[in-house]
Amino acid sequence: MSQAADSIQYQLERIIALGYPHIADMSANAFRALAQPLLTALELETTTEEVLLVPTAELVSPDSLISRTVIGTHVGFTTMLPRDIESFTPNSYMPPEGPFYILIGPHIGTEYVNREPDVARKLMEVDGREPLSLEEGLALATQYPEWLTQNGFNMLASRSADGRIPSIWISQNSPRLASVWPMSKHSWIGNAYCIARRGVSLLS
Repeated sequence: MSQAADSIQYQLERIIALGYPHIADMSANAFRALAQPLLTALELETTTEEVLLVPTAELVSPDSLISRTVIGTHVGFTTMLPRDIESFTPNSYMPPEGPFYILIGPHIGTEYVNREPDVARKLMEVDGREPLSLEEGLALATQYPEWLTQNGFNMLASRSADGRIPSIWISQNSPRLASVWPMSKHSWIGNAYCIARRGVSLLS
């Protein structure tokens, strides 16, 4: 098994343990089977970068996921209503096809702390990086909640009709899903990114 496949297998079992199959209304084995084509394709992946497993919104609803993030004994939460979370849609990007895909080189965007989201996005483009979406940011916070102790992060690849951008940070010692406005900036919130997205068709 390649390093990437081994990491994704571990992440898959983690979200199964956190109840993702229940959210998807299927058995754990059926959930695993959906990821098998991706795992098979990853056997030939030679990247040494960190990789992150992302289930699509069609498989698991994002409004159900923040409560599956945990820092110590503190469970993630949000004060936004489900319909508000659903209002965040892809902004100038299309995720790879399939129930699962991966991010290569995910990062919480420490170098883009205290930058307005629109400014940070332009800087990412210059740096050859891609901003994360709501689903991707939730996946990152679920697998690596300890990263939030460095800084929270915005998910610039998703935006609501009124211009708000989803964001995750620590509040009351727990991960909190909230939102920020395009011109806001905070010394404790970065702007998360990855190097690339890969689905089965791009890995085969």
